[in-house]
Amino acid sequence: MVRSFRSYHTLFFGKTQAAPLTTAEENIIIKLMTLVYEGGTLMAKGLRAESIIVAAAELIEQYGRSGFSMRLLADTMGVKTASLYNHIENMDTLLTEVCRYALRMQEDGELRAIAGKTGREAVWVLAWAYRRFAQNQPEDYAQFCRENERWLPDYALFMALKDAHGGRPWNEWEQPLKTREPGAIAAAREQYAGEIGFQMMLQYLFTRQWRALKGYANERGIRIIGDIPIYVPRDSADVWSAPEQFLLDENYEPIEVAGCPPDGFSADGQLWGNPLYRWDAMKADGYRWWIDRFRASAALYDIIRIDHFRGFEGYYAIPGGAATARDGVWRQGPGIELFHAVRAALGDLPIIAEDLGFLTEGVHRLREECGFPGMKVLQFAFDSREDSDYLPHNYPRHCVVYTGTHDNDTIMGWMHTASPEDVRFAWEYLRLTEAEGPNWGMMCGALQSPGDTVILTMQDLLGLGSEARMNIPSTLGCNWKWRAAPDSITPELADRLHHVTGLYRRLPR
Repeated sequence: MVRSFRSYHTLFFGKTQAAPLTTAEENIIIKLMTLVYEGGTLMAKGLRAESIIVAAAELIEQYGRSGFSMRLLADTMGVKTASLYNHIENMDTLLTEVCRYALRMQEDGELRAIAGKTGREAVWVLAWAYRRFAQNQPEDYAQFCRENERWLPDYALFMALKDAHGGRPWNEWEQPLKTREPGAIAAAREQYAGEIGFQMMLQYLFTRQWRALKGYANERGIRIIGDIPIYVPRDSADVWSAPEQFLLDENYEPIEVAGCPPDGFSADGQLWGNPLYRWDAMKADGYRWWIDRFRASAALYDIIRIDHFRGFEGYYAIPGGAATARDGVWRQGPGIELFHAVRAALGDLPIIAEDLGFLTEGVHRLREECGFPGMKVLQFAFDSREDSDYLPHNYPRHCVVYTGTHDNDTIMGWMHTASPEDVRFAWEYLRLTEAEGPNWGMMCGALQSPGDTVILTMQDLLGLGSEARMNIPSTLGCNWKWRAAPDSITPELADRLHHVTGLYRRLPR
């Protein structure tokens, strides 16, 4: 495989055989081509996925990349454009898959013959970008590295080492690297300098592109909300680079892990498995780790949504290695001290507290003391057995109202899966009608509530069912695949949304 990788150096770096690759360039090609040959598909699983790839490859070869479009592909295959997105995430994903297909099917000579006609542009651009970086770094690159020096070098080294170990988790690496012995770390930084540089370049490019996108949105009055999860994965640069901040034993195994206790929805509770924090150690250094995390999030987003806010008041701790969440215990979180430290370092940040689930008076007091708005989810309101804080007439003004979140079914899906009693209550409470559509009636119920902010999902605006659900918590393999097709967002939909937001006085002033 390496021999054939080397034969592609003209394609990626514009060199002749008389100008051999440097070691760094060779490593990058091997990295990129491995992604092409062996990387897991990003396409949704489906019987037609392979036929779509083949058809796209043939069209690209016939018409060139500039002449190719999803509409052309759909017309050729005799389907609607929207149907393609049941199997393909987006155009970039399709081009990557076409690239993989072409590289599997073509010999070197054939590959050179179709150079410039396939969907290998993403890989090609990355390779050229890295070469340009090695030769002439952008003027603001050094500043970017300085601004992110608290995390960037360790992250890049972690990714380089993870690739070098075939993707294995860091706790399975050899002991000197696992325990970050200074000599081993220094040697690794030298040995993998090219890969480290590549990883840092990717972060720089992402940041530059993200800032451009965010600026574009902000100029049009759009603010971006981004999550800051309370926990991080065990196999992460966060835990590897700062194990003293996490509840690990002498072998770097989690002593206790995160989750939720058993409830009416799950007899075994939820076993998330994330390592818990050593809150005493974090307090001792002034919560620097969290301050850095909030600082990075504030640079990325206009508004930060803190996932599982209740864990800062009290968190559920499950013994490491447990098979279920049954045997966990509640422990006291850092409380207001953490947020005082963040505010002292960074000022007042725009934050939403995700305060769903089992809440105590202590959680409510903490949120109020912080001054953060909480969340109200309309789908949670219609338990016909009792009054609910999620019914709109109970909302405080200072809250963010959702018809449903990424973890909920769509409105139309909920109408078919919730209990008949709850659905009947929703129809009566909101005075829903078939003529208006229950999705629009429910969204209007959220818009006319006292909450000062309302968030509607695209799936609900389109009136889609459970097939468009974004995520089912605690499941793997079928989530985060739904995408809105470009032709689904029509002028008629925009006019209707503008009308109802204006009706309930929620248009920007």
